[in-house]
Amino acid sequence: MSSRKLFTHDELRRTFHPRSIAVVGATPNEKAFAGRSMTNLRQFDGKVLLVNPRYEEINGERCYPSLSALPEVPDCVLIATGRDTVEPIVRECATLGVGGVVLFASGYAETGNPEKAADQERLVAIARESGVRLLGPNTIGYANYINNAMVSFTALPAREGALPRHAIGLVSQSGALAFALEQAANHGTAFSHVFSCGNACDIDVADQIAYMAGDPACAAIACVFEGLSDASRIIRAAELCAEAGKPLVVYKMARGEAGAAAAMSHTGSMAGSDRAYSTALREAGVVQVDTIEQLVPTTVFFAKAPRPVATGVAIVSGSGGAGIVAADEAERFNVPLPQPGDATRAVLESHIPDFGAARNPCDLTAQAANNFDSFVQCGDAVFADPAYGAAVVPLVVTGEGNGRRFEVFNDLAVKHGKMTCGLWMSNWMEGPESREAEALPRLALFRSVSHCFAALAAWHQREQWLLSRQPAKAPRLTHPSVAADARARILAAPSATLTEREAKDVLALYGVPVVGESLAASEEAAVRAAGTCGYPVVLKVESPAIPHKSEAGVIRLGLTSAQEVAVAYREVMANARKVTTDDRINGVLVQSQVPAGVEILVGARVDPHLGALLVVGLGGVMVELMQDTVATIAPCSAQQAREMLARLRGVALLNGFRGAAGVDMERLAEVIASLSEFAADQRDVIAEFDVNPLICTPDRIVAVDALIERKG
Repeated sequence: MSSRKLFTHDELRRTFHPRSIAVVGATPNEKAFAGRSMTNLRQFDGKVLLVNPRYEEINGERCYPSLSALPEVPDCVLIATGRDTVEPIVRECATLGVGGVVLFASGYAETGNPEKAADQERLVAIARESGVRLLGPNTIGYANYINNAMVSFTALPAREGALPRHAIGLVSQSGALAFALEQAANHGTAFSHVFSCGNACDIDVADQIAYMAGDPACAAIACVFEGLSDASRIIRAAELCAEAGKPLVVYKMARGEAGAAAAMSHTGSMAGSDRAYSTALREAGVVQVDTIEQLVPTTVFFAKAPRPVATGVAIVSGSGGAGIVAADEAERFNVPLPQPGDATRAVLESHIPDFGAARNPCDLTAQAANNFDSFVQCGDAVFADPAYGAAVVPLVVTGEGNGRRFEVFNDLAVKHGKMTCGLWMSNWMEGPESREAEALPRLALFRSVSHCFAALAAWHQREQWLLSRQPAKAPRLTHPSVAADARARILAAPSATLTEREAKDVLALYGVPVVGESLAASEEAAVRAAGTCGYPVVLKVESPAIPHKSEAGVIRLGLTSAQEVAVAYREVMANARKVTTDDRINGVLVQSQVPAGVEILVGARVDPHLGALLVVGLGGVMVELMQDTVATIAPCSAQQAREMLARLRGVALLNGFRGAAGVDMERLAEVIASLSEFAADQRDVIAEFDVNPLICTPDRIVAVDALIERKG
């Protein structure tokens, strides 16, 4: 069944940017949910209509007995009544042609009770049949700061003045977290929208991202989410953000990998749902943060920042110690700190005393910083230097007008088309001039040095993504008939876990080079097969019940004589019988010993919505020891495969380390691309596959072991 399309901005406009809002359950009790919401709506730019048959007026405003009695059909209806009254009210909304409904009531699917879940499904059915959009149930609501539609019972600050161009949108699956983060408005962060979605029975977090992608008042979007029943929806929303040129910054909760323990292959243990999410989001151009504390300041940075014109960053400080702290974090996040050019250095040296530092980090010292003409001249010279796309300005002590430094660098950033990061290093987090700094259009304020440089690193990474966006599909490497033949073989295999021989036969259809073998059912047959293929040889037990042969002790390597083969046969068969029964043992594979080389793992695990997550890394025993892997959503091109290999920490082994010959990288990339095509083609029939290892030398790439697990 295909997943539901995202709601468009126009489809959600009446819900999230209404001209009129009806409050059903209106009350003079300002402590009730409805009363608290009515207090928020006093600042609404549109019309508020009150509905409750118990009152003719509330606080001097007319109150109507029902929605049908209203003088007009409202765009949005807030239902703040008990759950037993909800369904008929939603039906009335559908009949009248209301645009959207916000439903506070809880006690639906979140309870786990099947009857209450069925109640929620009836609400969904009404919404889908009528076209009225439904936010909730069990939601805290939302805030639209463009027209001050504060449709929530959480106390919300009023918008002060015009909304700046760098306002950010925020969406969270957790309503409490949404409005906790929104409290950054109290120290000057500008929000265009703050959304929560409750049970998300109709409108979900992906729809809300899509809505903000189409809203010009929102410069960047912050998102907190745990997961979706269809993960592909948030990827499609991210693609809409990319098309709109709007940065999307995500903090994902629930990143544990307990489910990975059940994976059959080495790949499966490294390709859990969180890595699939992370990879798919990265490939959609999403900025991901590691902590929730980074989310809002990073999003504000992206809302204010232009595209970088250079990767270099200058640290300009009045404190040598603060500059060193910043430089340490720059190195940790691989943010380049190039030294100033000759012209820049000359200006710095003319203004900085000899006990300062006319370099990067630049220490203006307190003496130069107090001379504002010198401060401006040095800042202008730094921003004029083509090596720098941004400047980081630490502020170590707040008060006494020190925030003027931020104003200077903001103005210079505007002048030169670059970006400034203000580092608030004082522990007086909300000290004097912090709100003024937040309002500056080309300065992003960070209260954490590490968060600042993480954001700068992400800025450069996103720019690389923008410059090298790949086509939607990698070109096919094999004829379409290959996919059908491979699928037939996978489905015809006697066991859901294909044997090594069966798996390699399937992969060979895709042009993957595999080592040949003979299956021997007796000691004598094993000796004959070894003599035929030539020594040295390898023996491996073939059994669908033993996917990890090394751990079971059913492999013997480097056998050089008939006697060694006979002994090895008896040993591996004895070990196999400790794990499984004779009826699950097909025999022993006899293979030529492949000369040593660099061992590479290639595999994939299939996510039901995101597709096959391809994992590439150092193979053999190194896969568990080093955990050096990279991932992409299959399929990938040979060029993408080369880029993946370049990101491995152990890429030096592939290029030739300490005089060793490098491997055939072009051929290795082609094999990886072919395996990715297999994973994408067979995503409907396989759960995972694993080639470990591919043995790579300068003149040969060959798969010596493989595993395919069919979907159950």
